[in-house]
Amino acid sequence: MGLTCINIADIKPPKHLPLIETIGKNLSEGLELLSRVGLNDAFLFLRSYEQLSDGQKYRYKIAKMIESQARFWIMDEFAATLDRDTAKIVAYNLQKLARKQGKAVLVATTHTDLFEDLSPSVHIHKKFGKEISVNYYPNAPTKECSLVKEMHVEEGTTKDWRKLAGFHYRSHRIAALRKIFCLKRGEELCGVIVYSYPPPTCFGRRKVLPKMSIKELNAKLSIISRVVVHPKYRTIGLGVKLVRETLAKAGTPYVEMPAVMAKYNPFAEKAGMQKIAEQPPPKEALAIAEVLSKLGFNIRLLGSEKYVLNMLNRLSEKEIQTIREAFIKHSHGRFMKYFFCHMPFGRKEAYAKAVRKTSLERLAHLIKVCGFLLQTKVYLFWKNPNNSANY
Repeated sequence: MGLTCINIADIKPPKHLPLIETIGKNLSEGLELLSRVGLNDAFLFLRSYEQLSDGQKYRYKIAKMIESQARFWIMDEFAATLDRDTAKIVAYNLQKLARKQGKAVLVATTHTDLFEDLSPSVHIHKKFGKEISVNYYPNAPTKECSLVKEMHVEEGTTKDWRKLAGFHYRSHRIAALRKIFCLKRGEELCGVIVYSYPPPTCFGRRKVLPKMSIKELNAKLSIISRVVVHPKYRTIGLGVKLVRETLAKAGTPYVEMPAVMAKYNPFAEKAGMQKIAEQPPPKEALAIAEVLSKLGFNIRLLGSEKYVLNMLNRLSEKEIQTIREAFIKHSHGRFMKYFFCHMPFGRKEAYAKAVRKTSLERLAHLIKVCGFLLQTKVYLFWKNPNNSANY
């Protein structure tokens, strides 16, 4: 391969197009590239470049540099338009991605506060007049973003959770709360982890624990029900930090975490949890997905209610009826629970009636639930090494 290069200034993102349509040879490649730079929320996939923040725009351009396969990445006035915190986060991720890809990066900047996060192997400092200093360092990635050193974990409250709940893909409601811990930088809330009492059953659990009474489960097992990091601080390992530094503080010898498989960011495993089992999507969700696909839905974007609602508004009444009937024919406990939250499974007849009468907005949410079920789940488990019990 020749010594190809790409200059970040030459990247001209298309206007008024969803991000996911502007990167990668196909949908899967586009999702992977965006995920590598932390642009991995469903709502971001559908935003256009001009709707992004300055930091997100920079991350998108780095994703385009990765896509180019160029050997050299050139960046003049690096991160000049970013606030200093965002600049440090972008710098940290740039050097991490470039070293992982085996790329050479040439960065010019007037900001000296980025040295630690860029961790250059060659540092050229142009001073006054002809004065120039050149220093060489080991070509090794910096272990953590400098901002992480300013953060600490402390016990939190539901108030902390509510502040960041809007950035989590699941319901804002949390049941059977045990403990909440938050990650703070000074007084700024950067992340939250929620531990709850365990449900009576959970896929994968019997592979690591014997059958227990509810009383014994509550005494010995906690479940991580939510982990959320503020978008500003994503991609610098805070999910790992939150899990690793709180597992032993949950108050139980065992902790479990059923979650959507983190294909590009297995943060719980990096934090010390062990992957025990995977759970494929239920046949009901797969059957509904087939119907939606035939009607033109992009299955990977079902997590965005805005996208789903826009699609529904384009369909004929007959096509919408087809979707309703698919949800009735392929009913699942999670679908029923959406209409009858006070009942674990609801009643099938009442459920069918509710689906036929529900608004497009509620139908869009039901499709979002289906999208969640389509994702492969993984069961993770942690045993306190100081616990003497052995199962």
